[in-house]
This record gives sequence, structure tokens and C-alpha cells, in this order.
Amino acid sequence: MLDLLGRLAYRARRWVITGAAVFLVAAGAWGAGAFDDLAVGGFTYGASESSRADQVERDRLGRHDADVVVLLRSDRWTVDDPAYAEAARRVLDGLPADRIEGVTDYWRSPAPALVSTDRHETFAAVRVAGATENDRLTNYLAVRGSLTSPDLDVRVGGPLALIDDVNTQSKADLTRAEALAMPILFLLLVLIFRNLLAALLPVAVGGLAIVGSLAGLRLLAQFTEISIFAVNVVTLLGLGLAVDYSLFMVSRFREELGAGHPVPAALRRTMATAGRTIVVSAVTVALALASLAVFPQVFLRSIAVGGVAAVLLAGFFAMTVMAAMLALFGTRLRERRRRPVDTDPDSGVWARIARTVMRRPVLVGGAVIVVLVVLGLPFLRISYGWLDTRVLPTSAASREVQDALERSFPDSVTRPIEAIVTLPGPATGSAGQEQLAAYLDRVTALPGVRHADVTGLAGDTARVTVRFDAQPISEQGRELVAAVRGVAPPPSGTVLVKGDAAGFADLMDMLVQRLPWMALLVVVTTFVLLFLSFGSLVLPVKAILMNVLSLTAAFGAVVWIFQDGHLDGLLRFTSTGNIDVVQPILIFAVAFGLSMDYEVFLLSRIREHYDSSGDNTEAVAVGLQRSGRIITSAALLLVVVIASFATASVLVVKIVGVGLALAVVVDATIVRALLMPATMRLLGRLNWWVPGPLRPVYRRWGIRPESGHRDAEQMPV
Repeated sequence: MLDLLGRLAYRARRWVITGAAVFLVAAGAWGAGAFDDLAVGGFTYGASESSRADQVERDRLGRHDADVVVLLRSDRWTVDDPAYAEAARRVLDGLPADRIEGVTDYWRSPAPALVSTDRHETFAAVRVAGATENDRLTNYLAVRGSLTSPDLDVRVGGPLALIDDVNTQSKADLTRAEALAMPILFLLLVLIFRNLLAALLPVAVGGLAIVGSLAGLRLLAQFTEISIFAVNVVTLLGLGLAVDYSLFMVSRFREELGAGHPVPAALRRTMATAGRTIVVSAVTVALALASLAVFPQVFLRSIAVGGVAAVLLAGFFAMTVMAAMLALFGTRLRERRRRPVDTDPDSGVWARIARTVMRRPVLVGGAVIVVLVVLGLPFLRISYGWLDTRVLPTSAASREVQDALERSFPDSVTRPIEAIVTLPGPATGSAGQEQLAAYLDRVTALPGVRHADVTGLAGDTARVTVRFDAQPISEQGRELVAAVRGVAPPPSGTVLVKGDAAGFADLMDMLVQRLPWMALLVVVTTFVLLFLSFGSLVLPVKAILMNVLSLTAAFGAVVWIFQDGHLDGLLRFTSTGNIDVVQPILIFAVAFGLSMDYEVFLLSRIREHYDSSGDNTEAVAVGLQRSGRIITSAALLLVVVIASFATASVLVVKIVGVGLALAVVVDATIVRALLMPATMRLLGRLNWWVPGPLRPVYRRWGIRPESGHRDAEQMPV
């Protein structure tokens, strides 16, 4: 199949390149509007108790939560001055009625919690109209410009403002990351290839991958909900893997040209070897990302769907457009400074490293394992958190408002737990009032509850608001949610608990339930794919264990940097004291797949030499020599892409960027250069062991090199 693809790429090279140019223009025009069609939010899921409580509240009591917080301040007046009230009303009463459901302010509801300690500031809670979060965001964007005053300092915050700020900053981060990564990638490729034309090809394929990824996300958004937060991760994967795969193709093609093969044969041999590696790698990475689909959140499912599309696009472009460009430019891609004729290509620095390690495999392997475990120790004390305004830079408007609320409105900061109580009869009747009073007594008696009262009544439903002092996104907040949910409901009644603390508790429970299934899916699919690729039961197990070690080290570094706040000045972030609970899951899925990318490439070269020599030790040394420079170069290029996203101002993107960069660096250096040859030497021929009953399976279904590539130069193209 790959041999046939190589023939077609050579024959239709100009048509393929022309088609790629047309695709670039069309997909670029279509993908430019991706941000307009993608969904905001996507962090909750409908089956959770907190989401069901939200739905019951909307249906029976009306929406209660504030979508927007309008912070008003005057240095001249206090809120008690008529001039202050008149200026504030001009701002708030001017909001269009068709886009706003309601406004709560100090003059409509004179609650002390709405006024700052110096009485020069107040805030209004605005409920925006709209059936969905996207509808409410649209309405908010339509009225945002009217929230100004010549007499007052007006700032806007709250959930919708936070989403808008994150979206705006993410777009800016994406543009900056691409502008930063592309020139550096090109310069590094020039140094790697020592050929200007060869350096341009991976960058061109990377550009196709970026455009294709954005266009793919917008296309998918026409059929299913895709979160806007997936854009940065999907673009990162598309660009990084496209450059990596292109590097594999160009390097192998030049190697075949250097061995004296004509262009058609060199291309077919490249497709049969490097092309096979790319196919296996792309499928492995795609399966790792697809595991995110086990979670019901739109955010994670979007990264699963978009990530799989980006990886497959990167592989597709590398196998078609890159192959066509190799065929078109041919010998012009040769390295300008050739290796001396008398130099043994299998006796370079990487081979010497491998042979040195294999002389003391226990010492080197043990030392590497100890280092990785020590680096991973901080992960044992990880504290999980969730999205808040601190993911934004301090200059963001929504963060400024939240900081002001925490500073000047201490009684209004902690969002309460809310219990939506459904009674067997009218909530306003005497029996209903008695049942509610008894329920309030039971809730108020819970440790940690400051006070609880009824804040809404309609029909047979009541809203009970529970105030507490702990942070909602904390272990104490989750424990209090569990305690409130454990309180007996009124006789024949039901209680659904909502609020920030309840939503976080539901999220954690869901992740605990689904995470083992995700891990099982990743491990099983990776094991099967590596077995079919290399015909061994030992190599997949070893590869998975080494991946776990390198990921553990990366997770430990993430906790040390972001949770503990080290390097906050260098990386320019504010530590929240915890790690967003989704980030380790996301890093695991992406990094696991990327690590297998290098595993497959290295093992392919080792297996190729082992099949011809039968010498395991020599195969490891030669395989590392022939792939070590390419793996290191590919990792360097990928780290450049990832590190460009680590410059993001949005903290969740920065954490993913730094975490993935660390995982790739650890995996491509000490794991591949030291731990891999040490374990391969210790296992010896056992590396290639497969039980008898499975040998027919490998012969029938194995993803083996095509035999035709060995004498491709003798066959017509």
C-alpha cells in the first residue's frame, strides 16, 4: 500500500502540490471564521446533580445566578449620594430589555453586601437573556459597549466577562505563538538540514496542518458542539506533528539518496520505512487523544475529536504533499556538506552512547529510574482546582473586577451552595413552611455552615442558600457539599444541590469514575498497536512503563512550578495554589501519544537492523545511531512549537505548554538515549519474544515493512 502511494506521489507530484495550494487558500478562508462557530464553556455536563439542579431552578424559579458583575466606583460620592444613584441608574437602566433578564443593585435591593467597606464602590449583578451559554455571551457582547459612564468608573466582570476575556486572550496567544514558532522552526531546520530548500518543506507542511486544523474544527462545529478552548491544543498538535513527520520523511529520503538510489526508488523506500513509522505513530497518537472522549464534558470531547483530526491531517499531509515535494525537488534536497567516504555511518556519537550504556545497563538504568521518580515526587501532593479569573493576566478586566470584589466586598466573594428543594405540596403553605424550616435547621447545624435561608419560592419548589467561609474550589468545599447532600430531604420531597462547590465536587466524582477507563483504553490500544508493529509482547509493556516514568517526572515538575509558584516571575503567572483538574488528564493523553511517536521511530530502526543481523545489542546501537539525531531534532522542533504556546497569557494553556515541553524533553533525552538501550540490553533476545499462539496473528495482521522496498530501485515506477 505504501509502495503504491510512493508511486502515485511521484507520478502525480505536480497535481498533488497544486491541490495543496488550492486547499491552503480555501481552508484558510473557511478556517478564519472558526472562532465564531465554536462554543464557549463546555466544562460541565448535563447528567451531574448540579446541572440538573440548575435546570430545575430555571424551569420553576427562574435563573438566579449573575452572568455579569458591573462594578461602579466614584471617588467624589458615596452610594448614599443622590448623584451616585442617578449616574448608576443611567448605566443600568439603559441596558436593552430584550437582552437582559434582570438587574440586582443596591438601590433596588439595598443589601449591605453590595456596598464596599469605604462606600465608594458598589456592584450590580446582571442576568443576561439566552437559553444557552452561547446565546447569553452573544447578548453580553451586544450590551458590553453600553456599560460606560462619564461620572463613574465602570468595570465589567463575572462569568461571561471571564469567558470573553479568555477567548480574546486565546486568539492573541495563538497568533503570537504561530508568529514566534515559524521563524525559529525554519532557522533550526536550516541548521539541521544544511539546505535551505529542505528546511522550507516541513514549514510548508506545518502551515497546511495549522490551516487544516482550524478548518476542520469549524467543519466539525457544524455537526457537534466544539469548545473554543480546543483551538490552541489542536493547533499545537497539528503544527508540531506535521513538522516532526516531515522531518522523518526528508531525513530518510536524503539517506536513501545518499545510498545511491534514484529519486523514484528513494521515494518508495522512504514511504515503506519512514512512511510506515508515520502511519503507526499517527494512529497511536490519535488513539491516545481519542481516549478523552470517555469524558462527557464538551471541553475534553472537543480536544479528542479535534486532536484526532489534527493528527490525522498532519500524517496525511506528510504522506502526500511532502512525498510530492520530495519527488519534485529530488536531488536538490541533498545535504551540502557530505559525510567523508571512509566514515562508518553506524559508529557515531549515538552508537557510542548506546554501547557505553549497554556495558553497564543496571547502573545506568537504575540511576535514570531514580532520577525520574525523584522528579515526580511533588506530584504526590497535587491539589486540584478549577477555572477562575487567576488564569488571566492581572490586566484583564474580569480579573480586576474579581480582585476588587475580594478586596472591598468580603461578604460577597464566596458563592454559596444552593439546594433546590421540591416539596410534596405548595412551598408557601403551612405544611411546606414547616418542612422548609425543619430542613433549614438540619442544614444550619452542619459544621462549616455560617447560615442558611430561603431565597426563592414558587409553587412546590424553594431555593435554600447556604453560606460558608471555605473556598468553593477546595477540599473543604467538597466536604460541605457532601454533608449538605447527606441531609435528609423533607418527607416525600427531593433536594438537588448546586453552586460552584457542588459543580466542582460533581466534576471530581466524574473524573474519578471515568479516568480508569481512559487509562485502560490508552494502555490497551497502545499495547495492541505496538505488538502489531513489532511482533513482541515485551516491547509494548516496556514502552508503556517508560512512558509512565517520564510522565511522572513531568507531572512533578508541573506541580513544583505552577502549584508551588516557583518560576512565577520567569514564566509570568500567578500561582493559584492548585492545578486545574483537567490539565494532568490532557497532558497525559497528548504526551503519551507524543512519547510513542519517538518510541515507534526508534524501535522501527532497531527492528530493521535486528531483522537483518539477528544481533540485539548491535541493532540497538545502530538503531540509536541512525535515529538519535533525528529524534533529538524532532523533539527540539516540537519543543519550540510547544514552548511558543507556553508563552500564553492564559494559565491553563501555559500549564499544558510547559508540561508537554518537559515531557518531550525528558522522553527524547534521558529515556530514549539512556533508559531505552539499558533495558534493551538487559532483556536481550527477550525483547522480541512472542508466544507461539500469537505468531500467526502477527503474520496475518502485523504492520510490517513492505518487502518491496528492499529492491525498489530495480522496479519500474
